[in-house]
Amino acid sequence: MSEGRAARTIAATNGVAQDTAFGAVIAPIHLSTTYKFPAFEKPGPYDYSRLGNPTRDQLADTIAKLEGGARAVMTASGMAALDLALSGLCPGDLLVAPHDCYGGTHRLLSLRAARGQYRVTFVDQTDDDALAAALARNPKIVLIETPSNPLMRVVDIHRATALAKAAGALSVVDNTFLSPALQQPISLGADLVVHSTTKFLNGHSDVIGGAVIAADAALGEDLAAWANTIGVTGSPLDAYLTLRGVRTLFVRVEHQQETAAALAAFLDAHPAVRRVHYPGLTSHPGHGLAKAQQRGFGAMLSFELAGGLEAVRRLVTALQVFTLAESLGGVESLVAHPATMTHAAMDPDARATAGITDGLLRLSVGLEAEEDLLADLSRGLDAAARI
Repeated sequence: MSEGRAARTIAATNGVAQDTAFGAVIAPIHLSTTYKFPAFEKPGPYDYSRLGNPTRDQLADTIAKLEGGARAVMTASGMAALDLALSGLCPGDLLVAPHDCYGGTHRLLSLRAARGQYRVTFVDQTDDDALAAALARNPKIVLIETPSNPLMRVVDIHRATALAKAAGALSVVDNTFLSPALQQPISLGADLVVHSTTKFLNGHSDVIGGAVIAADAALGEDLAAWANTIGVTGSPLDAYLTLRGVRTLFVRVEHQQETAAALAAFLDAHPAVRRVHYPGLTSHPGHGLAKAQQRGFGAMLSFELAGGLEAVRRLVTALQVFTLAESLGGVESLVAHPATMTHAAMDPDARATAGITDGLLRLSVGLEAEEDLLADLSRGLDAAARI
């Protein structure tokens, strides 16, 4: 960590009390789109905010330090961050992606491939033989999402990135579900890390944003230059709000995952629930691996109702504390139905292959009292059982 400081200290204090103009403790928002040249043919450190902005750069520096990377680029959304991370692919290049990835990711990759911009193969990356077969096809990039959205499958980052490197491929890890508070993919061999900063990093469901963090400074500079060229960099106000969220990242995630573990145990013992997907459960196939490469099990989980779609409808209608909505990682608890919401754009066959059934629900656990969330789920499950 930078200057020997703990990650939570970096999150809380990076950039604090560094204002040279007025001595402000909290870094100000620099909303100016353009900056004065000190003299003819002598630009200052900033000239135009699409290329560089002090507020956005402060956030980028903080996130790069939290992830242990050399350079971070802040984008206008998580999808823009992913697209930027994959921007080096050319027609004919192969991308290896997880078969159970976020629905928006699946849609982006499928549409890019359909336009001939690159080739993509979706693989169960927890299957060693399937991953080896994909890597034997000489991909240029291996995209890893762990834990996966929404089935919480855990991929061995160290092994997958080492295999990717041996195959001559760049490795990109989506760390949105855990954030650097719980996982640092670069320390496990990743070349790039991507985030939807909309989620846990911001944590308040009021800012759309994304980030790409590079382990190598030169690659980070190349991505920053391309982000400026195509204009996907984020706004200063969004950066300010996201940095404000990062300040409380560790305390939020610690409480959220503690509650998530209690909810997972409750659901796992309930007769109306067929299966629970949460790496913190010892019954989860990836529990041991998650324990080894993560610093916690996170605040995301999913579960499958025994009664299928009708049970889902009854449960979400009965809920009073959980909100039926997309997105995740905020202070409020959300419930989503992947098949009709976050993964609706996926072909039904692709959803079936990934294991996303009509009875699957995804929970993002917030900061409410544990007893209120347990009571809400109990109320919903009682309604679901009455079919």
